[in-house]
Amino acid sequence: MECGQCGARFAVPQGASTVQCAHCHGVTRVERHGAVGFVRDIVTNIAGGRRTRPQLPAGPRRFSGVGYPIVHGHKRALLVGINYTGTEDELQGPINDVNCMKFLLTLKYGFPSDCILVLTDEERNPNRRPTKSNILLAMRWLVYGCSSGDSLVFHFSGHGTQVDDQDGDELDGKDEAICPLDGDLNGYIRDDEINEAIVRPLVHGVTLHAIIDACRSGTVLDLSNLWQKNKYGKFQWVDQNARTGAWKSTSGGHAILISGCAEDDDSQDGVGDDTMVMGALTYSFFAAAWSAHRPLTYGQLLSKTRAIIADCNSDSQSHCNLPAAIAPLVRNVVNFSGVQEPQLSSSDKFDINRRTFML
Repeated sequence: MECGQCGARFAVPQGASTVQCAHCHGVTRVERHGAVGFVRDIVTNIAGGRRTRPQLPAGPRRFSGVGYPIVHGHKRALLVGINYTGTEDELQGPINDVNCMKFLLTLKYGFPSDCILVLTDEERNPNRRPTKSNILLAMRWLVYGCSSGDSLVFHFSGHGTQVDDQDGDELDGKDEAICPLDGDLNGYIRDDEINEAIVRPLVHGVTLHAIIDACRSGTVLDLSNLWQKNKYGKFQWVDQNARTGAWKSTSGGHAILISGCAEDDDSQDGVGDDTMVMGALTYSFFAAAWSAHRPLTYGQLLSKTRAIIADCNSDSQSHCNLPAAIAPLVRNVVNFSGVQEPQLSSSDKFDINRRTFML
């Protein structure tokens, strides 16, 4: 069932009449919000000619209990960075990536700092640690109540992987997934779940940009179109729709993904000095966007981001043009040990060389 306060999902012990949510600690009556009552509400709605899901409690009520921002204005962002500190899979760049993305969004693109939700594994607040349940709840916060004109951003920096597809909707038989902090215990977050959480709820006039700095991240939002070379070496939109015909589009809005690498490739964690390192995609995206003196098209942004990664591989320092507040922290240009190529995918086809990139 879903918590009546924050919307988090949890199992209900058989026979229980009330359940306390592990996230917001709110108590929900099972008979009012449980599965039986929920199905009864749906039947009542259909009988009355309304074929819509019953309305959940208003946004502030659902998320205030876990300390998530109350959104004002038309811009909001969810930034997730996981260093996996103390594990054998520890990374050094993700939390730095999140800090730099927040700097970029607030200073360059005018996002209110109090409309940016940050989850990292250095957070002491248990509701802001990047566990699977917290990330999924934060995704719901990101899109909840969105309306025409809203600009949403989801940034993830951490480990990514591929797992066997369970429902036959992947062309290669693999689901892409991001790895939450408790992934070994509670499982990964598959592209199917990400699509359901932050792509399908997008209504007309809402734009979501996702920047995913992780291995195997190529199509991790399960969007319909991938910008890719054809057999003749010409770039074009390539259809990525599921063979099963499963609906994975938006509800009229537009979702765009810039991912760190192809779905069968690795994304590098940068190596700088002891002060600060960053992930390859985040660093290159940040440098490309920040250094632009005029608005870039999506094609220019993609080309510039790819060029910066290539420069990093060749140990070139010509691209390093970071803001004064951050440049002292990156005393040496980061160098990335592998060759990766950021990918662009979208829920809708558009001319990437004409449309201006804007968050």
